[in-house]
Amino acid sequence: MIKAYAAFEPKGELKPFTYDPGELKPHEVEIDVQYCGICHSDLSVIDNEWGNTIYPVVPGHEVVGRIAKVGDWVKHLVAGQVVGLGWHAGYCNECACCHSGDQNLCANSQATIVGHHGGFADKVRAAANSVVPIPEGIDLMSAGPLFCGGITVFNPLVQFDVKPTDKVAVIGIGGLGHMALKFLNAWGCEVTAFTSSAAKQKEALKLGAHHTLNSREPNEIKGAAGHFDLIISTVNVKLDWNLYLGTLQPRGRLHFVGATLDPLDINVFSLIVGQHSISGSPVGSPETIAKMLDFVRLHNIKPVIEKFNFDNINEAIARLRSGEAHYRIVLHR
Repeated sequence: MIKAYAAFEPKGELKPFTYDPGELKPHEVEIDVQYCGICHSDLSVIDNEWGNTIYPVVPGHEVVGRIAKVGDWVKHLVAGQVVGLGWHAGYCNECACCHSGDQNLCANSQATIVGHHGGFADKVRAAANSVVPIPEGIDLMSAGPLFCGGITVFNPLVQFDVKPTDKVAVIGIGGLGHMALKFLNAWGCEVTAFTSSAAKQKEALKLGAHHTLNSREPNEIKGAAGHFDLIISTVNVKLDWNLYLGTLQPRGRLHFVGATLDPLDINVFSLIVGQHSISGSPVGSPETIAKMLDFVRLHNIKPVIEKFNFDNINEAIARLRSGEAHYRIVLHR
């Protein structure tokens, strides 16, 4: 039996929940959960914001732990190995995306917390090819957020062949943005942070930004016209996107990893003249996650976290809901 914490209704308090996972499938592993990050996507699933939550729901998709059991077909992982599990707990393994190494784009992938019980538990199960070994030298307490927030901002660096000589800006210095600054600085880029508060400007410089721009000052943004090769937006609010497009160099890209719900109001003429691109991306493939972990180990990158015991899970959820978390929350035993 697996002992977990589950929500039984939208916005409901998480309560102890025990379930029988059945026999371990031959392609699966069972993980003893040591740490688990809490992400805004967990809140979205708890609250059924996306309309696909099945209650009771066990959230938690930033899992760090040790393998307790391996299925009969699993050869590349062994009991006792330290691993991480992110947004995906399985893939169809049959589509073109899976065959080309883009499992994160698999249309029939299994989300870890949608129609599947996640990591707010003592154990969690997943397909072995969705689980990624964690190299020695990485701080395990803070590693959980790398498997969702971290890979979300790392993936564009790989997908778009970002160069160390590129000038890159980040909109929003929060759970995603603070990790983007750390990655980009270590990548070698000239890094600028768009942020709306003086306190965040000072912290952005400590986190890896070389420059800051006030996102509430249009004239300040206009002053950066034609400067950036890439802008990564981590926010979920509507901004004057045409103003930001004006800060791109020719062939520059405005890339979304934060899910703004409002339609984009874009001046297409400016796209054409500058040959600009607008794009978005989800989490990365297992291969890209492994590459990120190697990069993290080499550059000693750690997300900034707040720690809560699993027994205080509802307090941790309330902290995240408040918007005051600094910057990611991790549950531990």
